[in-house]
Amino acid sequence: MRRAPDQSTVANGHGWRKVRPLRGTVAIACLLLASPATAQSTITDIGTLDPATVLPSKPPGYSPYAGRNFPSRVFWGDTHLHTSASMDAGAFGTRLGFEEAYRFARGEELTASGGQRVKLSRPLDFLAITDHSDNMGFFPALFAGKPEMLADPTGRRWYDLVQKGGEDGVKAALEIIDNFSRGTFPKALEFLPGSDGYRSTWDQMIAAAEKYNEPGHFTAFIGYEWTSQVPPGNNLHRVVIYRDGAEQAKQTLPFTTYPPAGSTTPEDLWKHLAAYEDKTGGRVLAISHNGNLSNGWMFPTETNPATGQPLTAEYAETRARWEPLYEVTQIKGDGEAHPYLSPTDEFAGYELWDVGNLNLSEAKKPEMLQAEYARTALQTGLQLEGKLGVNPYKFGMIGSTDSHTSLTTAEEDNFFGKHSGSEPSPHRAEHEFMRNGDLFLTGWQQVASGYAGVWATDNTREALWDALRRKEVYGTTGPRMLVRFFGGWDFTDADAQSRSPAFAGYSKGVPMGGDLSAAPAGKSPTFLVAALKDPLGGNLDRIQVVKGWVDAAGARQEKVYDVVWSDDRVPGADGKLPAVGNTVDVATATWTNTIGASELIKTWTDPDFDPDLRAVYYARVLEIPTPRWTAYDAVRFGVRMPDGVPMFGQERAYTSPIWYTPG
Repeated sequence: MRRAPDQSTVANGHGWRKVRPLRGTVAIACLLLASPATAQSTITDIGTLDPATVLPSKPPGYSPYAGRNFPSRVFWGDTHLHTSASMDAGAFGTRLGFEEAYRFARGEELTASGGQRVKLSRPLDFLAITDHSDNMGFFPALFAGKPEMLADPTGRRWYDLVQKGGEDGVKAALEIIDNFSRGTFPKALEFLPGSDGYRSTWDQMIAAAEKYNEPGHFTAFIGYEWTSQVPPGNNLHRVVIYRDGAEQAKQTLPFTTYPPAGSTTPEDLWKHLAAYEDKTGGRVLAISHNGNLSNGWMFPTETNPATGQPLTAEYAETRARWEPLYEVTQIKGDGEAHPYLSPTDEFAGYELWDVGNLNLSEAKKPEMLQAEYARTALQTGLQLEGKLGVNPYKFGMIGSTDSHTSLTTAEEDNFFGKHSGSEPSPHRAEHEFMRNGDLFLTGWQQVASGYAGVWATDNTREALWDALRRKEVYGTTGPRMLVRFFGGWDFTDADAQSRSPAFAGYSKGVPMGGDLSAAPAGKSPTFLVAALKDPLGGNLDRIQVVKGWVDAAGARQEKVYDVVWSDDRVPGADGKLPAVGNTVDVATATWTNTIGASELIKTWTDPDFDPDLRAVYYARVLEIPTPRWTAYDAVRFGVRMPDGVPMFGQERAYTSPIWYTPG
């Protein structure tokens, strides 16, 4: 059984104070939350809050909350989910469609494609169904045995495999993905924009989003995934999210990768998005897929992979305009940091997928990693800004699932896998998830991750999209911990003693996703960071600030600072903080919250600041160790996991950065 945390000694001696025990999740939430604001934020072309809107002049009065309209709530959701309308999801066995996906995210109990009952521990606040734009609707037509599908020999073969189901269905799915990745998908089977089947599928997606969108209660975004895979299979996927409803979204079709209408070049996607906004007057953005399967293509450092030409200011400006967010963690691995790039960071090796590209047709090489992981990409962006005058990688960070089951299950004890072939079963951890020659991934390497936390003024498409655009968001690996991160020049220790630190955060600084510039003489940036545990999750181990900068010689640099931590630990002579400990009982898949803290808060000043150097900062929040989904499988199915399979881990959150630019 999980034991309730002792909240009377939270972070004593490390930037917090003794507090009275808080009763219930409502009371716990008082640190960071309050009632929703009534006014919506104003968004500019670069997606920042209008200070006049955030902090209006306020008449004097007793209530500190009267007149407040800055974002005061976190809304939880998933911006990357596939249903049976995606060609690979359907082939893997997913039979749940748009409506089931929305109903599940809103908290309903469903029967999964594999026949098991499933429900979220808590409803989500928003969801974007983002089926693959290429061949959208192909699989439902194949599964239905439509004559035009069966007339093609490959189509007939895939149909027969899918009808058999099980491993045969998985085999068909892998063949479909591989053919698409290599550009060898049969022409006769393509569902292209302009066809009746494609148009019908897009209209059905929009109709489902309209049906389940309930402003103030649940947001259903219209969206899709542009599935660019440069042969032999380097992943350049982007998720596209509309701010708009059906009237505007129906005026154009999703962008695809197959010519002549489509392209695998991101610049062509950006042109398509610009054309949409010009035609409809709407708003749309793209989210870069986590880059660990791109084999060095996601964040180019010098040369544009699509053209072979040096990166230009136009490229940097256009990318920053259309791609304000990065999917830092999801089922196919974590994309924050890699030990090869960050050898002194003991937490950089979390849930890595670093074997090869998307279809494992090309092995990973160490030199590829610098263009795949968020931390290094943020530093590369600073370098490019110095050369080009624009930072192309000025992105916020979110988590999402990329689940292909129609089920947004990111909790370790409720993980239904990447696709329907990996729904809970006694030996799913042992089965090969993917193989290409000598390269392979095994089922246990799937990651129960992640979700997006969005600080917004209301649960509507407009308010949430505006928050995504201005990057006032963060990603977690599944837990719903609450995190605040502000940067400024004048935060004091007293600001960390407030039960509502956001008042100081917005009045004296900028939130996550914001910018600092032109340091006042003699001052270093100060940061106000706070976190509350997920009421259903593990206690907090520590909060770290990760700094990246470009030194005077133009080289990338980074450092991880432990800012505030739980218990009475003291850093060693090497400056390293001792581990928090581990209460996980693998044999029963349980843990106790007898270590760690329920909340942590601190102001921190950069001790190594140079006002002449560009820098970027983000917060990383770590939980204490808790059981991994493999531990729950072992207990529930009575099986023994193979040697080397991880059975516990430290869940975490990554905030969007705050950037410093010299004046």
